[in-house]
Amino acid sequence: MSLLRSGVALLIAAALSGCAGSIVPPGFGGTARPIPGRVSKPSETAARPKPATPRPTLPSPVTPVVAGDNALGAGLVAGPPVGDLMPSGERSRLALQAFRISCPSLLRRSDQSGLTRGADWQQACSAASSWPDTTATEFFSRYFETAQVGDGKAFATGYFEPEIAGSRTRRAGYEVPIYTRPADLIDVDLGLFSDALKGKTIRGKVNGAKFVPFDDRSQIVAGSLTGRAPEIAWAADAVEFFFLQVQGSGRLRLPDGGVMRIGYDGQNGRDYTGIGKLMKDRGLIQAGSMQDIMAYLRAHPVEGTAIMNENKSFVFFRELTGAGPLGALGLPVTPEATVAADPKYIPLGAPILLSMDRAEPNGIWIAQDTGGAIKGANRVDTFWGAGERARAIAGGMAARGSALLLLPIGTVARVSALINANGNGRTPPLP
Repeated sequence: MSLLRSGVALLIAAALSGCAGSIVPPGFGGTARPIPGRVSKPSETAARPKPATPRPTLPSPVTPVVAGDNALGAGLVAGPPVGDLMPSGERSRLALQAFRISCPSLLRRSDQSGLTRGADWQQACSAASSWPDTTATEFFSRYFETAQVGDGKAFATGYFEPEIAGSRTRRAGYEVPIYTRPADLIDVDLGLFSDALKGKTIRGKVNGAKFVPFDDRSQIVAGSLTGRAPEIAWAADAVEFFFLQVQGSGRLRLPDGGVMRIGYDGQNGRDYTGIGKLMKDRGLIQAGSMQDIMAYLRAHPVEGTAIMNENKSFVFFRELTGAGPLGALGLPVTPEATVAADPKYIPLGAPILLSMDRAEPNGIWIAQDTGGAIKGANRVDTFWGAGERARAIAGGMAARGSALLLLPIGTVARVSALINANGNGRTPPLP
């Protein structure tokens, strides 16, 4: 999971496909508190889409003979030359910068997709280190070939780094606590107790002689962590802070005009419930963008607090002082050049070329992040940075079209030989 976490995709995708809770009873576990008044009012209107005509997908590969829940299993089809497809411009320049940042990880990271080896990226990474950004299109054309994974049908959502009003200290208008990780929150590796549970963990706290679930959102909002966990800062608006928790990272606009960046420092171990689907199922909203959800929560403050509490998950934060925000590679992500992707289908650090039915995401991106809702071939979450423009675009992003991976030249031929060898009954070489 990304350090920037799930992104707005969890609001548009996972939030709309997550578990829906029961009908909210009046007061939900007590008297629901009204949402505090806001200090500022950022735009809550999604950007109007700029329509575009996506490039058709290539014919789908024949049924793959390599089994596996990854790109090899989905099948690979060689695409047109990169130079025939690559648009020039700012996104290509930003993509080259993002690719350069990813290179150290590409060279040493095991590729879950089965498509590449670290050494495959060496030539492109060596060239990227000194290649001028002004000719980024030529760089990608020279060192990469295109390939379609599976049917090539792409779906793109968007995420951003939220910026909300906050204060380092509690004061009038800043009443919503932002907690660091509590000292009594404990992670348990179940694999230490049973081989059948290897790779599984749970999170909770000790109560007497028993290990029990940690406090849920409603308990924390009601003040259960007062005196148990330090407050790193205070937010002005409970709704804004709720959405920042979904993102897992963000910025606080301080009263003196400064900015404090905060990042994920743990979660209470409770299951995430997507309130977007919950609200749609109850007929409370018609669409599913972040802006639609926020508008209802604000118009119905008591019910809104109860609905937010149905998502029992609660995120803790620490102050970030270095480069960031950070993606799943532990490296800074690049606004309008980074996408979150499923590493089983898109190698983390690899370029991907989008051609969608809205113009904003079209062009080349670098897979530097992951997300809980970002699963499957050609599914991406585009990162738009911080600020009002990023918020407006990401909050309403839902684009469909086609996607092509950019892989080091020679990859498609090598993978095809692997698949053919496997299909002929020979033992395939390691990818």
